[in-house]
Amino acid sequence: MKSLSTISIALLFITTIIAPVEGATRLKDICRIKGQESNTIRGLGLVVGLSGTGDGGNFLPAMRSLATAMALMGNRLDKNPRLPPLIELKDSKNVALVTVTATIPSGGARQGDQIDCFVSSIGSAKSLAGGELFMTPMQGPLVNSDRIFAFAQGPIHLDDQRVPTRARVHKGCRLEEDLPAAFTKNDMLTLILEESHADFELAQEISELINSQFAIQSSAGPLATALDTVNITVKIPEQYRDEPVAFVSQVLALTVNDPPAEARVVINEAAGSIVIGADVEIGPAVISHKNIVVETGTLPTTRFVPVDTGGVEPAKLRALVETLNAVKVPTIDVIEIIKGLKRNGKLYGKLIVE
Repeated sequence: MKSLSTISIALLFITTIIAPVEGATRLKDICRIKGQESNTIRGLGLVVGLSGTGDGGNFLPAMRSLATAMALMGNRLDKNPRLPPLIELKDSKNVALVTVTATIPSGGARQGDQIDCFVSSIGSAKSLAGGELFMTPMQGPLVNSDRIFAFAQGPIHLDDQRVPTRARVHKGCRLEEDLPAAFTKNDMLTLILEESHADFELAQEISELINSQFAIQSSAGPLATALDTVNITVKIPEQYRDEPVAFVSQVLALTVNDPPAEARVVINEAAGSIVIGADVEIGPAVISHKNIVVETGTLPTTRFVPVDTGGVEPAKLRALVETLNAVKVPTIDVIEIIKGLKRNGKLYGKLIVE
């Protein structure tokens, strides 16, 4: 049996081998390729088979849609000259008019793929429980296009019993044609930095990194160009024109050291949570809230709860929050103090309140 020290050394060795370089971040973790976005297709459909909880005959849009569906199946209501067409449907309470949406994954989808779709009542229906979505043609996001990309149908499943007018159809949307996610155009691709990493310096650093790594393969000058804080265009070398995936995989595997992130504070008032970036700083201020008085920075006064500024460096918001927590200040009051610092221009970062 191996000794404990031997096992510890072995585990340490394995950890050392597989651990990534400290501070190194892959491009794939901070940016995406343009064209790799999700898309939504939509339709207007009918849920049938409801137990008296539908729109009812007084909701004419639902009745007109039902009449149209019946006509397409060879049962035209206007064949009876004695009755106006929609009068025959006045007692239809088992039908509801709904919007139908489905999201195409960012990687695209192929003909025959089946994905979830969601239905939401737009009429007076009380509940969609127990119903079934009637076959619904699904169109793209362009309103002026009649192109049909898929058909949706199937039994309704309520995700939340408290909201019975919104439901899901599991694997109910079947693609009728390929919807690829094109990631190249004119032998070029575009890297898009995530919002939290949008930065001129980082965009330029990434473009220089790509140019230096693929300098040998490029005979037509630099491949990458930073357009702004978010977009970086990259030419595909000629030897990769027939294998763009191989080139993209190599680009996304490149690493940058300690990419700068936007200093931000995210507050969720409903949950009472505060998420603070490590680099968020605050300026000199005296904070008086209820029976709490706090000093930050180098103001020449002495109060009850000092916050260590670490010498001449600005104080960290994290240190302030830790100080307030130490004296058991309620979270709601901490949130109000942070908001006050932002209003006073003493919070050096972006404040997001959800």
